[in-house]
Amino acid sequence: MKFIRKILDPGHGSASKAQRQESAPKAPLHASLAENIRFMKEKLGNSGDIVIREIRIGTETPIQAGIVYASGLVDTHSANSFIMETLMLDIQKTSVGHDLSSGHNLLNQLKDSVLTVGDVQQVTDFTPLFTSLLAGCVILLLEGYEQALSIDMSGWEGRSVTEPVNEAVVRGPRESFTENLRTNTTLIRRKINDPNLWLESRKIGRITKTEVAVMHINGIANDKIVQEVRTRLDRIDIDAILESGNIEELIQESTLSPFPTVYNTERPDVIAAELLEGKVVIIVDGTPFVLVVPALFISFFHSAEDYYQRADISSLIRILRFIGIFIALLGPSLYIAITTFHQEMLPTQLLIGLAAQREGVPFPAFIEALMMEITFEILREAGIRMPRTIGQAVSIVGTLVIGQAAVEAGIVSAAMVIVVSITAISNFVFPSINMSISIRMLRFPLMGLAASFGIFGIIVGIIAMVLHLCSLRSFGVPYMSPLAPIIVDDLKDTLFRLPQWAMFSRPRLVSQKNVIREQNPPTTKPHPRE
Repeated sequence: MKFIRKILDPGHGSASKAQRQESAPKAPLHASLAENIRFMKEKLGNSGDIVIREIRIGTETPIQAGIVYASGLVDTHSANSFIMETLMLDIQKTSVGHDLSSGHNLLNQLKDSVLTVGDVQQVTDFTPLFTSLLAGCVILLLEGYEQALSIDMSGWEGRSVTEPVNEAVVRGPRESFTENLRTNTTLIRRKINDPNLWLESRKIGRITKTEVAVMHINGIANDKIVQEVRTRLDRIDIDAILESGNIEELIQESTLSPFPTVYNTERPDVIAAELLEGKVVIIVDGTPFVLVVPALFISFFHSAEDYYQRADISSLIRILRFIGIFIALLGPSLYIAITTFHQEMLPTQLLIGLAAQREGVPFPAFIEALMMEITFEILREAGIRMPRTIGQAVSIVGTLVIGQAAVEAGIVSAAMVIVVSITAISNFVFPSINMSISIRMLRFPLMGLAASFGIFGIIVGIIAMVLHLCSLRSFGVPYMSPLAPIIVDDLKDTLFRLPQWAMFSRPRLVSQKNVIREQNPPTTKPHPRE
């Protein structure tokens, strides 16, 4: 906690991020081109992937120039066509190439009249120069100038847009985010073609300088939430951000809660829907998982496919999903409590059958469940880490073989294998892997309470869990809304889903302005044409 507080609190034991940036030593460029190139080679350790090309610009009084870029981060073909060819050949046909000593600033002339590139920035210090160079920009240095041009020519190899891996649907878009931030923002803008979709970029990480983008729809998102997101991101002072999980852990409210308070997804359609509800999106370069805040508890149980099917089908699927969640959380606990303390709750024939199965088992039900749950978790983790060609086969075959062998050896009962298997299968109904992990974690303390106090221990555990959930907030929004506090208008899309024509308002605690989706919502179900 102290470590997290030190990172997030700019006044805790160290100067703020802005103060450190202001006090950082400046390294201005030199007027000598040779000195600038020497300094760059020294700071970059003469790295082999840094290309330095010295050329001459002009015809009558040529000026020495240097072009520097990082191989692999730059689109080499475009750099050769739009920079080198322009400066070495095309410039000779212009007045700039014949009049380099006219007293005008040559950098401005090149920027305004020669270079046919969209993003060209002028830099005067080595710190932003190195940042631009290692971000995929081409640096143009001139002899006699203490400034340089940073020309954005980024173009590295990346993964193409593919089908989502963790959030597959039967009906709906089949595209997912990639590791390229610009590709991800493009996928979102394809869904929301509106000028009010605003994007803010910032660099986070003293060493990695990872680009982080914040997107929201102006006029729908709550301004206080947007400002809170900016504040928390600006307070982060760490050396590296390698994945959106690093950002998530540093901006969430409660670090000790097992429940996630920041939502993440790899689907552009889900992000578009969240933006239209008034939420704020955080995109981190280098990862396909995009963060959404504020996160509500009920959102982790909704799937993108719920909104592409009819309302009755979606509601039925949600009911089945919540039943699966109930089994995943309380299945082993209820079995332990009933077989240990409350045998009178079982039918006589079932009780006799369970007693016969457990006759040769040397362990109590709690130890049985604990061994089987740990075994299943090990097999699940092994199936994920193994090569894909054998991972599934090992996990499935290993589960069957170990379960059958354990029953035959008399270590566990057959009923316990069935209960643990149904629990493990029910764990896969969660659309969000984060909430699935939380439920898996909470299953073990509930098993301990069931073994100690029976049904009463389970009830106490559930009450404590509900109280904890009601105390959580995500960026100032109650985590359990619209269930606690209850908001009747927002219950149209919680446990059930009403038809699209009935969901004409946005969540009121998330978007407190422009809450109406439809200007003239129908009061009754629309009738078919006669």
